[in-house]
Amino acid sequence: MHFPAVTAAQMAEVDRLMIEHFGILLIQMMENAGRGLAEQAARMLGGRPAGKAVLVLCGAGNNGGGGMAAARHLHNRGAAVQVKLAADPERLKEIPAQQWGILERLGLEAPADPDLTGADLIIDALIGYGLRGDPRGEAAEWIERLTGAGRPILALDTPSGLDATIGRPGSPCIRAAATLTLALPKTGLLAPQAQPFVGDLYVADIGVPPELYQMLGLEVDQWFESDSIVPAIPS
Repeated sequence: MHFPAVTAAQMAEVDRLMIEHFGILLIQMMENAGRGLAEQAARMLGGRPAGKAVLVLCGAGNNGGGGMAAARHLHNRGAAVQVKLAADPERLKEIPAQQWGILERLGLEAPADPDLTGADLIIDALIGYGLRGDPRGEAAEWIERLTGAGRPILALDTPSGLDATIGRPGSPCIRAAATLTLALPKTGLLAPQAQPFVGDLYVADIGVPPELYQMLGLEVDQWFESDSIVPAIPS
């Protein structure tokens, strides 16, 4: 199985081509990411998420939108989900704002100071692969709080605070039990210094067609043939 890794800039080009060349919209990719994240969370909860307490921490960007979509899918599967938006809702762009509106109508918004220690699983959807430098502001405060909570964390795409290209952990940086990265592993996730922060690394299918990878000169096998989530074992 051939498992190439991409830099943050290469992944941004994948996202651009998905939308501009193939007409696969951001909301479709976000929905696929959220469904995959919910499935990985369910697997970490023993395959039965019903009744389990899940706290989802979301930032204002598209990574946060993926976390919001996952929260909805977990809610539909019976999990006791609470979602904390670590940003001013007015900062949300159109698609994450749409996801947030759904959660508000479902009553899934967490209280101002949610109980981290009571969560069976915490989902980190604070910061995506585009991070430059150390986390700041409210996101940094939540990363520090999560680090001290002692609960298992599932990170979406990359642990918040980790440089997705070079693998440098910022200050602060999430230490995840597992990371579900999207489409392809990011080069930084495979760096030796990143391993204590990444945990077990999995890759989720978000619907990238093989023709797109061919356009970028990337050789990608049919690794999602039997499952939409696979362990990342680069060759």
